[in-house]
Amino acid sequence: MAVPAHDERDFEFALKFGLAIIPVIDRPDGATRSTIPASSVDEGLASALAQAGICFEERDGQYNVSMHADDADRYATLLREHLRPGAWGEVVGGRWLFVFADEILELDSVEADQAILARCQALEPAARSYQTAMELLWSRPYYRDGLFHAEYGTMIHSEEFSGTAGDVAKARVTEWLEETGRGHYRINYRLHDWLISRQRYWGAPIPIVYCPDCGTVPVPYEELPVLLPEDAVIPPSGENALKFHEGFLRTTCPQCGGPATRETDTMDTFMCSSWYQYAYLSPYYREDEPAHADSMPFDPAEAEYWLPVDLYTGGIEHATMHLIYTRFFTKVMRDLGIVDLDEPMTRLCNQGIILGEDGEKMSKSRGNVIAPDSLVARYGADTVRGYLMFGWRWDQGGPWDSKGIEGLTRFLNRVWDNILEPGPGRESSPDDDKLRALRRKVHQAIRRGTEDMQSFGFNTYIANLMELNNAMLKAKEAGLYGTEAWSEAVEALLLMLAPACPHIAEELWTRTGRPYSIHAQAWPQWDEAVAAEETVTIPVQVNGKVRDRIQVPVDVDQETMRSLA
Repeated sequence: MAVPAHDERDFEFALKFGLAIIPVIDRPDGATRSTIPASSVDEGLASALAQAGICFEERDGQYNVSMHADDADRYATLLREHLRPGAWGEVVGGRWLFVFADEILELDSVEADQAILARCQALEPAARSYQTAMELLWSRPYYRDGLFHAEYGTMIHSEEFSGTAGDVAKARVTEWLEETGRGHYRINYRLHDWLISRQRYWGAPIPIVYCPDCGTVPVPYEELPVLLPEDAVIPPSGENALKFHEGFLRTTCPQCGGPATRETDTMDTFMCSSWYQYAYLSPYYREDEPAHADSMPFDPAEAEYWLPVDLYTGGIEHATMHLIYTRFFTKVMRDLGIVDLDEPMTRLCNQGIILGEDGEKMSKSRGNVIAPDSLVARYGADTVRGYLMFGWRWDQGGPWDSKGIEGLTRFLNRVWDNILEPGPGRESSPDDDKLRALRRKVHQAIRRGTEDMQSFGFNTYIANLMELNNAMLKAKEAGLYGTEAWSEAVEALLLMLAPACPHIAEELWTRTGRPYSIHAQAWPQWDEAVAAEETVTIPVQVNGKVRDRIQVPVDVDQETMRSLA
């Protein structure tokens, strides 16, 4: 048995039971990785990678390589040429390759998994503790983010289905299972009945009246919506205020015209919040017209234009309630022909929780609540906002650290002084290398900041701004203050600071004579040619051990490399 584990849950299941894992869904982004001990390759690999334009870094005795899947075969060939006897390497993510000195094997079947594992175990006795090739890959931390993903990609290693788009493949594989008598398509519903009535004032009124003669009678369409009274008084007992509001409670029967009473229970608030994104687009849609059986609760043209929601962010606790209900509402409206959507949103990101300093969830009973008002009064809103972005990974959260916010204060003070205080006398002819170095840092910072913002990496986003500010401080000391490169750096720093710390960014933007407002400006763009490094650091090995590191041009040839070493 094998598990087609591109999904994290399948992956964990397979590891637990020692099942071979065969990747069958390609990564849409093509992200590919490889890590190889420096002792497993000869000294020529670094030069070969640099010449091939393949990105890598040497850290803790490892070459960590990142590339696109299109470069995987080229990299594997280079790696094979430079492997030392008895060593092997792997390629993970966009391709699944094991590179040995005499051949390159692809992890594309159970048989390949067994053959690969046998070769690795023969070369390295420690590998005998692993039951599958994927378990061996899991042991390398550098690979873990790339071993599984949740996106629809093209099918691979799947015989006749290889090359089929993942969302299409679901239907085709299901059809094939039915045609060959191996399985049948079935939908199992596990939703419990939803009791929507609540004994409280807030909530949408249930449009039902009770008549002594006619019984339970729905409110006619033309009398909808039933509105809550604005002068209801909640009694000390905590009971539903609508039970005691005569103006709301007493009404007439829509059928016989006799006295009747309204339903005083209100609907669960999820009945409203589950489709608020539709109503938000056109809140006053035909509000002056009487309702009828075919009335739409929102403008369908607006819904077709704006929806589905591109990105939904919220806490993981929404997964078992709000997200179930909002999907339910969308699918019901789809089945009724009200909307042409299958899902209410296309992307979901869950945020972590900031805990108390004791590591527990904030609670008044625990006495570990951090009040934001007092922090804003002491440090300012920008500092608090910036620290909330910087202190934790957005999707993980963690314990509050009262000392950490002080670091954000120091950073903003340094930015203020760096931009407003003049530097030493400007050089009459600034060094071109220094100007290029500053511009390179600026464009690298824009590229990284853009990527961090798009991936919700807010902590590294702020760290990137700190690095840019430090680079600008050094450039100022080097006499670059007042140059065009300096002005470009100031503009980029402030534009990227604005989403995190909007007030100080606006103030500095105005004080440096730029047009109001910073929040109406375009996002900075980077130039890949300017951001590209001109040199790389190459480790010098003697008998497999790193003895030195040298800086060389990225396009250096192997002979020049050897002479420099």
